Amino acid sequence: MTDKKRLFFIDNSRIFLILLVIAHHVGQAYGPTGGWWAYQNPERISILGFFFTVNRSFFMSLFFMISGYFMPSSFDRKGAKGFLKDRCWRFGIPLLFFFFILIPIQHYAYFLHFRHYGHIPFWAYYVGYYLGLGVRPADWSGPSWPEFNFGHLWFIEHLLVFAICYALLRTFWKKPAKTSAESNPPGNKEIFLLTLTIAVMSFIIRLWYPIDKWIGFLGIIQTAFADVPRDLSWFIVGVIAYRRNWFFSIPKRTGLVWLSIGIAMAALCYVLGPLHLFPWSGGGVSLEAFIYPVWEALLCSGLCIGLLVFFRENLNHQDRLAKTLAENTYGVYLFHVPLVVSLQYAISGLVLGPFLKFLLVFILAVPITFTLCNGLRKLPVMRTIL
Repeated sequence: MTDKKRLFFIDNSRIFLILLVIAHHVGQAYGPTGGWWAYQNPERISILGFFFTVNRSFFMSLFFMISGYFMPSSFDRKGAKGFLKDRCWRFGIPLLFFFFILIPIQHYAYFLHFRHYGHIPFWAYYVGYYLGLGVRPADWSGPSWPEFNFGHLWFIEHLLVFAICYALLRTFWKKPAKTSAESNPPGNKEIFLLTLTIAVMSFIIRLWYPIDKWIGFLGIIQTAFADVPRDLSWFIVGVIAYRRNWFFSIPKRTGLVWLSIGIAMAALCYVLGPLHLFPWSGGGVSLEAFIYPVWEALLCSGLCIGLLVFFRENLNHQDRLAKTLAENTYGVYLFHVPLVVSLQYAISGLVLGPFLKFLLVFILAVPITFTLCNGLRKLPVMRTIL
């Protein structure tokens, strides 16, 4: 958007979210990640597990909602052809670059340091293990075979899929009405019903697809179905919010109510977690398996609605630094993981506890990644992508 039309509170929300994303991924090496990461610190700190639980319950859903909000206006300006061309360029090129170049380098480093198959040349690993054209070892420990994947760019891949679906809907449906300056925003009842619906859908899906179970949907779409009801729902909310002006019309009081709910749900995790009383469940048939998605949905709705209203009411302004940070959030999302992993390997020999390493890598990764992306955006071709 042009400077005159920029929504500063959304820019500031995105800055906050990308800092959380960086912290979340930094912590993967030093906490109980529950999944695979390209560097494995021998010592772990349990408190980061609660940090992961709270983060994963809302921050990508809020990213999806913000992304959905800007999709209708982009389609309106560019039409179906221009919209799809732009999305394929901005999303498709990074997906291909990471899939074929950066992600296999990360996996190769992990292969050399944390697998027991000995040293092999990169090309042999790339063809045999990453692309899976070699023989799968009998004792292969995963997380998948072959090793190729989109890594953290699953979010970008999903946005590309959503954009294609949205373009098809807009092509076959009549042109929607112009955006209205007046609207009837959802109230507490509507938000609660959405929250309950997401919780029930999540519970049902997780009977077959527990949390952190990733599959290649249709062979190529990297998907954790356990999170789809939540993320897809908030993306759709974002799309609807643009036409109905919800981001501006949700009352401050409603925002504060849901922000309080979100903060209370997060506090429950941080308080009950260390006491082993928090009802965490990845899925299945049990009381915990139903309570957990209800807690998760309440936290997600609370923070998605509450943080947006909080930023709108309190942080709807922008100085030069914030403007630069906001312009680079997409690039930082793309490039922060390889930089974080590189830093984790670089400081691996330091005699520090896992929490100090977590803080050190985060403090280094933020300015380095933003500076790198700001430099890349000065290149003509990269500016059209980032």
